Amino acid sequence: MKIRIGTRKSELALFQANFVKKKIIALGYDVEIVPIISEGDVRDGPLHEIGGKGLFVSTLEDALLKNKIDCAVHSLKDMPAKMNKEFTLAAVIERESYADILVKKNNILFNEMPKGSIIGTSSPRRAAQILSLNKHIDIKPIRGNIATRLDKLQNESFDAIVVADAALNRLNIKCEFSERFSLKEMVPAASQGYIGIQCLNKKNDANKVISSINSEIDMMLADAERSFVEALDGSCISPICILCEYKNNEVNIIAKVLSVDGQKEISHKTQTNLSNLNEEMKELIELFKSKGAKSLIL
Repeated sequence: MKIRIGTRKSELALFQANFVKKKIIALGYDVEIVPIISEGDVRDGPLHEIGGKGLFVSTLEDALLKNKIDCAVHSLKDMPAKMNKEFTLAAVIERESYADILVKKNNILFNEMPKGSIIGTSSPRRAAQILSLNKHIDIKPIRGNIATRLDKLQNESFDAIVVADAALNRLNIKCEFSERFSLKEMVPAASQGYIGIQCLNKKNDANKVISSINSEIDMMLADAERSFVEALDGSCISPICILCEYKNNEVNIIAKVLSVDGQKEISHKTQTNLSNLNEEMKELIELFKSKGAKSLIL
């Protein structure tokens, strides 16, 4: 049996697809990579203005429905928290780094950047947290793959840009000047650092193969993070931050919701175990709702 993996054509997307390919080949199956250009790859403008990161997903979902592919490999943070019932998240691969990295044009520390410094990001979540730390920073939208954004940093009027640590690690990109945001400074997006594998929501041999490479604990953590975003009627481009980190048989949860300008914030930390994770998330969601989190992100 051959498994057809659908993926975007970016360097990072192809790396992730090939990472999944190796896992499936190790089980004794043939694999074909099917590169697909998504709507998000060809449309210009900030994602939150043209339809969100779901633009990267919809074209691959269409290929699933038309039986052009058996599964689609995504950066899980790019997938809408609420998925159409025709599809299922069949597998989640062990998490890479969840951190955000500030890549800089020079070696000035973030907390020493002068008023009017320009940081490039098209993520309202990243922008809001930066502005909450320093309201005198100017945020300028930036799009493109990792290589494109790094090139824009050097050749355009940016002092720094924010990128995912996982992307730099997977592509083995070393930056001369960079700074890792601490969790106190910047909480990640739901499922940041995870590779998610999407299939049609039906029973077939291909789905069984994909499900066999699932990391059960990571699926639980990713589902919990995504449930927080969905319950607040948020999307993958809302200023909603959530991390469930499993360490020493405990799940440490940190959640934050901000206004777009970063000047208002609701945050909470808690701890639980895997067996009580879903109940703890329900309580956390109700806490944020009671504090007005839904209205804060509008």
